[in-house]
Amino acid sequence: MTRLLTRRATGPFKYFLLSRGVSWAGNAVSAVALPILMFQETGSAAMSGLLAVCEAVPYLLFGLPVGALVDRWDQRRTMTVTSWLSAAVTATIPLAAAAGILVPMHLLAVATLLAVLFVFFDAASFGTIPALVGRDGIAGATARMLTVSTVIGIIGPAVGGVLTAAIGGAWVLAIDSASYVAGALILARIHWHRPEREVRGGIALRAEIAEGITFIRRTPVIRDLTLVGLGNSFTGGAVAGLVVVMAAQGLGLNAGDGTIGLLFGGAAVGSLAAARLLEPAQTRFGIGAITLGALALNAAFLGAWAASTTLAAGILALMGWQATNSLVSLNGIVVRQSLTPASLQGRVNTTARMIAWGGQPFGAGIGGLCAELWGVRAAMLIAGTGVLLSLAAGSLSSLPRAGTLGHVRAATDIG
Repeated sequence: MTRLLTRRATGPFKYFLLSRGVSWAGNAVSAVALPILMFQETGSAAMSGLLAVCEAVPYLLFGLPVGALVDRWDQRRTMTVTSWLSAAVTATIPLAAAAGILVPMHLLAVATLLAVLFVFFDAASFGTIPALVGRDGIAGATARMLTVSTVIGIIGPAVGGVLTAAIGGAWVLAIDSASYVAGALILARIHWHRPEREVRGGIALRAEIAEGITFIRRTPVIRDLTLVGLGNSFTGGAVAGLVVVMAAQGLGLNAGDGTIGLLFGGAAVGSLAAARLLEPAQTRFGIGAITLGALALNAAFLGAWAASTTLAAGILALMGWQATNSLVSLNGIVVRQSLTPASLQGRVNTTARMIAWGGQPFGAGIGGLCAELWGVRAAMLIAGTGVLLSLAAGSLSSLPRAGTLGHVRAATDIG
């Protein structure tokens, strides 16, 4: 596993990748265990959707100020502290289960707190990657990180499903807690040079937030990729929030056995495909063509997922849907990191992700409600309006005229 995580990675980036890989391994098993645990506790599609809402809302609430704050802070320390706190928060679930006091509200609270901590970690990591690999290495490093995360994601969900069936979802979360600890210990070994920034007062914080927003607004390709992400995340929130419900009600699977993990594994294969395709696609095709083409295919795969009646068909449809969804997201991330000045990385990327992910909690909540009212298949089709609106809006924006990443980067004045 260590060779998988660090192959072709060198220097501090090798340890950063190893740290993330260990944490991803824990996250991969808990990504199956937590929604299954919620569905077992409540039997409610709406509560499953609410869990996904709790995982998404913190980015909307805290993305702007956190991005500005983390641009001032030490990135390694921020990531290390949030990893330790995430370990502590996650550990409360198996402890509560052992005491016989675990309730659905506890699961929602943990999901929310972990999401808040992720905002801080994510903002710090955006500035870390360019610092570790240089601007020209961003696309390759991002693709390598996603490759590692999705290889783990292919194995992890299946393992998570089996472990959930064998020992219960609450105890699977103990593994995730331990992975945060291991990741923090590895992260503490990493050192890299980061230019010092002037420390400013509280009034300047608002001005710094405005700087990030202004940069996005005045950079058409980043602005349009960010806005297109809204519809993509709306659809994604509904699909992610209802995977377990679709498996149980649409495919006839038992929420307590290990087969649901195969669906999550299939989705991870889709993410892996996106990671492998991203760098060559950005070299050959225009930035906008990648996003618009992926959105069109995403709508088609969503229809296939909604119509699936067997596990095999569901895995293939979800695999294709996740591949195209990830390609849209990754394309936007790499473009932002490549075109944004180092001093604005935290603010621009958290602000853009906050906007681009803004549809996720609404998609999750509306998807869960629609599934309760009209069934999970109808909910999937209703959720598809998000990606279709993004496709229509993106076709009328600057994206169809955008060149390859190399051409756009060469034409952009990066401070």
